[in-house]
Amino acid sequence: MNGLIMAGQLLLGLSLLVILHELGHFLAARAFGIKVEKFYLFFDAWGFKLFSFKKGDVEYGVGWLPLGGYVKIAGMIDESMDTEQMAQPAQPWEFRSKPAWQRLIVMLGGIIVNVIVGIIIFWMLTFKYGQNYTVNGKLTDGISVGNIGKEIGLKNGDRILAINGSKLIKFEDAISSKVLFDGAQLTILRGNQTLYISVPDTILNKLSKNDKENFIAPRYRMASVATVLAPDEKADQQSFFDKIFGRPYVKPVYPAYAAGIKPGDSILAVNGKSVTFFDQFKEEVSQNKNKQITINALRKGKEINFDVLVGKEGTIGIAPNFKMPETAHVEFGFAESLPIGATMAWSTFLDNAKGIGKMITGKLSARNISSPIGIAKVYGSTFDWVKFWTLTGLISMALAFMNLLPIPGLDGGHVVFLLIEMVQRKPVSEKVLEKAQIVGFVILICLMVFAFGNDILKSFGK
Repeated sequence: MNGLIMAGQLLLGLSLLVILHELGHFLAARAFGIKVEKFYLFFDAWGFKLFSFKKGDVEYGVGWLPLGGYVKIAGMIDESMDTEQMAQPAQPWEFRSKPAWQRLIVMLGGIIVNVIVGIIIFWMLTFKYGQNYTVNGKLTDGISVGNIGKEIGLKNGDRILAINGSKLIKFEDAISSKVLFDGAQLTILRGNQTLYISVPDTILNKLSKNDKENFIAPRYRMASVATVLAPDEKADQQSFFDKIFGRPYVKPVYPAYAAGIKPGDSILAVNGKSVTFFDQFKEEVSQNKNKQITINALRKGKEINFDVLVGKEGTIGIAPNFKMPETAHVEFGFAESLPIGATMAWSTFLDNAKGIGKMITGKLSARNISSPIGIAKVYGSTFDWVKFWTLTGLISMALAFMNLLPIPGLDGGHVVFLLIEMVQRKPVSEKVLEKAQIVGFVILICLMVFAFGNDILKSFGK
């Protein structure tokens, strides 16, 4: 069921964006009197389609291959590779018969719509929900530092005062693209000492997309145990793959549950070391994988010691309550929300450009490229409208950028050839365009295989 929810959200979000993208091409073409023969969501590869209908001169339909969509514009060399039509004399209502500037607008139509959609989504989210942020000045206990944060010299309890000399108001800015992409300098207060620590612009190679806490996070005080993992009786059965390979089912053992720790207990110390903060607790436990530790806890005013055997992952199966940092909420008016939404959309576009640039220069691994599998995981297994629209807005801007890349077969490839035509004042030969379309198709297939391979390997922990 979780997989279906993730796939459903991805399919809904991408379908909306693909339809709107192709609508941009469609409307621009019709505005210049160019005939559009097909408008399809997904591809009807080899002539197979889920359904279709014809209205006027246009065939509308849904293909079976969910890898995007397309509009077939008469007189244009595209993914349909309709060389038979191109061999006929040019007609006044065909794409190739129109001035270069009109064809350029048609090719940019989808990208423009994706940008507009991204801006509108972030505009409406800002207007409807405002913005929540963690007040950096109220983080009196400083930050909790993960392994990657420690590698660059940060320590638990540090307080971040500024980024590149500008005072840090919202803690979330410290884990934003301005720090993770641009190699920012952090001004740190450690005790009474002010330090300056540089964040390398290659740090994203070590951070997965959803692993920013392995860099830094607000420092949480331990309050009490909120959850103790107990064996799930519904899951107490042999898995499908275990049955196939004849492996015996091993019932999960959760150390804290087995030791008798209960929700509401307040953990005071691990192996005699006081653990005021959650990062201290995690560090003490993770250092004792497959070893027995002694946990000192407070239950109803009475101190109790528990002997706990730490699991091989370095955890004991509890989730503590936290003393959460102070947050602020800001509301914005309808007009006031527009520039904020536009800035968010533009920042997303720039982040995509920076990411590609870093991959080209070798500062960012191509392993960060994700396929629909990875995107579906980000949507998650529960439906949340705010998260759904936020991710859809991000994807809309990513699609705008990706389609602008000068790869034959993408809108950006067509734009490059049109610009060449406008400069040399004569069109690029159809033979060159046909060969470029084939090369672009091969490049896109290779990228797609690489992206899917990335996500499949990641799902196996590689």
